[in-house]
Order: sequence, then structure tokens, then C-alpha cells
Amino acid sequence: MTIEELKQELVNRKIPCSPSLLEGSRKLTVLLKEWNAKFNLTAIDDPEEVYEKHILDCLIPLGYETITGTVADVGSGAGFPGLVWALALPACSITLIEPTAKRCRYLEEAVKELGLTNVTVVNQRAEEVVSSSRESFDVVTARAVANLPVLSELCVPLVKPGGFFCALKGAQGKEEAKLAEFALNRLGCSKPKIVETALPCGDERTIIHADKLRSTPKQYPRNYAQIKHKPLLEKPSHA
Repeated sequence: MTIEELKQELVNRKIPCSPSLLEGSRKLTVLLKEWNAKFNLTAIDDPEEVYEKHILDCLIPLGYETITGTVADVGSGAGFPGLVWALALPACSITLIEPTAKRCRYLEEAVKELGLTNVTVVNQRAEEVVSSSRESFDVVTARAVANLPVLSELCVPLVKPGGFFCALKGAQGKEEAKLAEFALNRLGCSKPKIVETALPCGDERTIIHADKLRSTPKQYPRNYAQIKHKPLLEKPSHA
């Protein structure tokens, strides 16, 4: 996908497309390739693949969601979706939460090179950020971090009541959403809403949206070992 094809795809999907978003996307592909040679940030760094499988992929939710205010991207990695959302949503304040120091160095450099003034990089785990920023974000998102029952416990405690959690998933998203219904309810969210779509190449994508209805109980999130090994799953009923 070329930058012109990206532009046309955004227009077709009714996703706002500004010159600064397209120029920022072009710069981001260059920067990603340079840093990927040193740090192995992503398996995809060919510019035409990046435009489709990273940038368009991250922008698809903006055709369905109204995102305003404060946003946290949990496990930001190479900056997807956080950096892309920062380019597309200059009025939003975006926090990139990333536990790996070398990735944070890349993110800070990208913020500088892209001239972004609406981004903060935080070098911590999500469950550590909760201690200082519990329920302080209007929107929390994550892409390619963990399965949804685990991811929900990392993300939902950061969401304000009245805000929402938006997870970007692949072909198995619908199944993950069903599996995560118990966790989302326990953490204070609605039953998830699901949008299934696809990239032009045919790769399936699922956007999962859960509204934060009430405060998350104080015992969540647990430490990561507990979250990973004993995710919040509904216990089977016994006859």
C-alpha cells in the first residue's frame, strides 16, 4: 500500500485524513525502519506493509469510535496504535505505557521527530501505572499485547467511569470477547460490543469496545504473575 492508497482507504472508510496525518505516517515509516535495524521493534518494517498492516490497522477504529480527552495505549511497543492516534487526534492527550526501556527510547525519539506535543511516554508496566493514575483516562486501548481476559485487567482499572476500553484484535477477537465477558463485568464494564472488519489484504480485524459503567474494585489489577496465571474467567457451573 502506498501513501496515496492509504489516503484513499481512509476516505473510503470515513476516517478523518489530514495532510499532517499522512506526512507523519510517512516520517513514522522511515523512523521505524531505521530503529528496527537496531532494536527489532516489529516484524513488519517495509514501508508499504507498514502503511497497511500498522498504520491503517491502527486507524480503522477511528471510523467507529469517537475518541476525545485523555487516552492511554497499554503496551505501546513500537507505538501502535498510540503514535498513530496521536497524529490523527491532535486534540487528545496520549500516554504511551511501555515497560521495555529500549522501546521507550524509540518512542521518545519518534515523538520528537514527529513534532508531537500531545504525547507522554511512561516506562512502566500498566499495573504499576494504576497506583498513580487509577481511573484517570477517558479511553484506554491496546493492540497485540495479551489475550482479552488478561488484557482487560491491565487496562480497565485505568479507565474513568463513563469512558471506555477499546482493544484491537485479529481474527480470534470475537471468541476472546466472549471469553472476557466475565472479567469485563467484574472490572466494571459493559458487555463488549464487537466490530469485525478486514484490511485490504484480507487479514481479519476485530475491534472490541467496552464501556466503563462503574469503578473497578480496589483489588484489581493484581500483580502480573497472578493476572497471567489466573485470569478472571467464569467458573463452570456444576450440575
